[in-house]
Amino acid sequence: MKRRHLLIAAGTAPLATLLACSAESGGSAASVTPAEIDPATTCDLDGMLLADYPGPKAQVHYAGVAAPVFFCDTTEMFAQLLRPEQVRPVRAAFVQDMAKADWSNPLGHWIDARTGFYVVGSRRHGSMGPTIASFAVREAAEGFAKEFGGRTLAYAEVKPEMADLRGGAQHDQRM
Repeated sequence: MKRRHLLIAAGTAPLATLLACSAESGGSAASVTPAEIDPATTCDLDGMLLADYPGPKAQVHYAGVAAPVFFCDTTEMFAQLLRPEQVRPVRAAFVQDMAKADWSNPLGHWIDARTGFYVVGSRRHGSMGPTIASFAVREAAEGFAKEFGGRTLAYAEVKPEMADLRGGAQHDQRM
């Protein structure tokens, strides 16, 4: 019996260590607070200044990294998080509630990205052209879709092919 107990203990030790590391890294979005955009905040993908562009922004907090990674567009966030090679542990992801934030100069109004609702295919443009508009409540997203076109989806319904970054520079009037 001793050998059997030793084998069970040896087999569960790595799992216990992994869970302990997860808890130490801040496991839940509730323990992470969103950072605010300032005039010098840049997009992690392309270096663009977030404050210079309209539309919803996003930020991702990775485990083991103190500062968040910012995106000048929610489409970029989805493109990053939904890629099959994305293996970095995510502590939290935040997007802006565009029912409350000013589209032309979005600041604040951060919500947990996983609980948000998104409008894909609208006529409104963000920093890189067509964007995925983010909202805290479904009714606001549906109202936006009624006014600007597109369809409303929950976070889990957004698919990688919807986060198309091709041709974004064609829509940038400031480059």
